[in-house]
Amino acid sequence: MEAKSPLGAQSSIGPIDHYLADLHQRIAGVTDGEIATYIPELARADPETFGIAIATVDGRVYTVGDADHPFTIQSISKAFVYGYTLAEYGRDFVLSHIGVEPTGEAFNSIVLDEVHNRPYNPMVNAGAMAAAELIKGDTPEARIATMLGTMSKHAGRSLHIDESVLRSEQATGHRNRAIAYMMLNSGMIHSAPETILDIYFRQCSVRVSCTDLAVMAATLANDGVNPLTGETALDRDYIQDVLTVMNSCGMYNYAGQWSYEIGMPAKSGVAGGIIAVIPGQIGIGVFSPRLDAHGHSVRGVRVCAEISETFGLHVFRNHTNSGAVIRRELSGTVVRSKRVRSPQERSLLDDKGDLISVVEVQGGLFFGSTERLVRRVDAIAAEAEFIVLDLRRVHDADKAARRLLRDLLAWLRARDRHLVFAHLPDDGPLASLRDEMTADDDTAARVFDHRDQALEWCENQLIAEFDEGGDRTKFSLGQLDIFKGLDRDDLRVLEGLVRPMVFEPGQTIVREGDEANLFFVVARGTVTIQLRLDSENESERLVRVASMGPGVTFGEMALLDGGYRSADVVADERVVCYGFSVEQLREVGKTHPALFTTILGNMMRDFSERLRRANDEIRALEQ
Repeated sequence: MEAKSPLGAQSSIGPIDHYLADLHQRIAGVTDGEIATYIPELARADPETFGIAIATVDGRVYTVGDADHPFTIQSISKAFVYGYTLAEYGRDFVLSHIGVEPTGEAFNSIVLDEVHNRPYNPMVNAGAMAAAELIKGDTPEARIATMLGTMSKHAGRSLHIDESVLRSEQATGHRNRAIAYMMLNSGMIHSAPETILDIYFRQCSVRVSCTDLAVMAATLANDGVNPLTGETALDRDYIQDVLTVMNSCGMYNYAGQWSYEIGMPAKSGVAGGIIAVIPGQIGIGVFSPRLDAHGHSVRGVRVCAEISETFGLHVFRNHTNSGAVIRRELSGTVVRSKRVRSPQERSLLDDKGDLISVVEVQGGLFFGSTERLVRRVDAIAAEAEFIVLDLRRVHDADKAARRLLRDLLAWLRARDRHLVFAHLPDDGPLASLRDEMTADDDTAARVFDHRDQALEWCENQLIAEFDEGGDRTKFSLGQLDIFKGLDRDDLRVLEGLVRPMVFEPGQTIVREGDEANLFFVVARGTVTIQLRLDSENESERLVRVASMGPGVTFGEMALLDGGYRSADVVADERVVCYGFSVEQLREVGKTHPALFTTILGNMMRDFSERLRRANDEIRALEQ
């Protein structure tokens, strides 16, 4: 099993690969159906051969099983030749020669639309022969080259004809000859039947692999542009015509039930191949030669049904473009939480912050967009230990997205990586995603209401992992940044001014508007600084400005101007603080002037550092 990049290079095995491996293992046990024998060469196929491939519209290919095993394309070729005729002759001309109505009959039924004097649709043999007559070329060799070139553009590589299957087709294709002569008699075709049958048999005998089919399907999903080569294989104006006919006629007399239950434009071939297309997202290729009564691969039908059901890929679900699911990526060295850190912690985060990555996600999450997100997060996890998904700009997450993100969470956890969700509410369109991410207590994701809280948690984990500075709840005054540089005499004076204070969870330590007569050092626990804002409905709204832990000071501005408090400070848990009287410090400063000026100098240096860091973060966010 492998996952291929646009250049075919192998990459790491991820959640989607594991899903496909499990799907392949389960469905490999299905042994219903029979190999096609009316073409003798097809009867030689190994009934156990089974491959699955999924190609995305940006060129990622996931494969499992016998995805590179060669077989002949058979009737799947009809979709691509039909697209060629539309591009060469235009919609009106082709419609006058080939209808678009389902027959409700088998692919090789001898039934024609006598009212309009044309085959019913291009997916049955009669319509495919009418389309084959329209392949351009001055010589038979030129027409063959045109046909091969068309399918090769969709596959992204040169395709060739399996000569042994071609000879078998030519030797046993009597029913197709009967259809061709009936069409000639009715004026539906004008060339010699053997000439038309030669190119038709050849297009059915083109050798492909399951991977080729997925890429060909992804080319249709990508508005006709091959996702591997970037080459336009079919003008986008005709993609809707091809997919519409595939949806209504591609699975013959099973097409209605297929469309109703599985909901993917699809085409099958009697060698055992099936392609399915999810516009704007993916192409699917499946190969397994045992066929059902309709002539479709039994395992292929099961695979498409399970993928559709698992990821909610029915084509009539509403999806948006998957191309811009990631708005921005930010390193933890650039964007920080609002937690005010000690100098030692700031230094550690400067050194280790790139182990945190913030991914801003946007738009709707469905299979195509989430697959890209999963792929990128998997790549980020090669370097980062903590990945924060900021979902504030995501408006929906469907069944496929929930499944892929749940698998990603488990996949990263197995690699000792942490996937953290921010802005994932418990109501609204993302509530189901939150429910699934947190359903199992043992494997639940960490979910935070805001990105800042998620960042703070990640930073705390890094500090706990790498900080060798010991217990930060035990420190002398001389270790505090604000008192750095003071001599022993000055520190002894400060120790005489300390007021130990204890606050219970939720208790307000400082209230906005109160007189500023103390400043504080957090000795144990954490506090939150918050502003009270008037909202539009005139009720108060609290905005978190910062949080602080042991060894960090707050209220220092009182040393500069006294005045009144500009924000609330609330205990998040049981908090022990050291309080210092501003008035007493001012008095001490008269007899110990170096003490007061050193404290003020330390404050200015800290403010300057915070300002520089804020400027760097603003610049990063503005890019």
